[in-house]
Amino acid sequence: MGWLWPASGGRIGTGIGRAEAIVALVLGLIGMILSVVHLGTSTGGFGTGSGRAGAIVALVLGLIGMNLGGLALARSRRSRSTD
Repeated sequence: MGWLWPASGGRIGTGIGRAEAIVALVLGLIGMILSVVHLGTSTGGFGTGSGRAGAIVALVLGLIGMNLGGLALARSRRSRSTD
């Protein structure tokens, strides 16, 4: 969801809206929480098939999604206030 905003070039009237930006923030937060829970409960190390490396990647992707969603939300607020 957060990926749509930069793909549209941040133009007003195209791409992502306020609701989609909030969804991107929530999904990023959920992904980060689930990856931290998995990292805390997995017992194997890297290369054992426990998914520890995947959880770290999910944590980073969740953080990126939250940042993009936050940027899109700030942009949608600013564009609505100038109209």
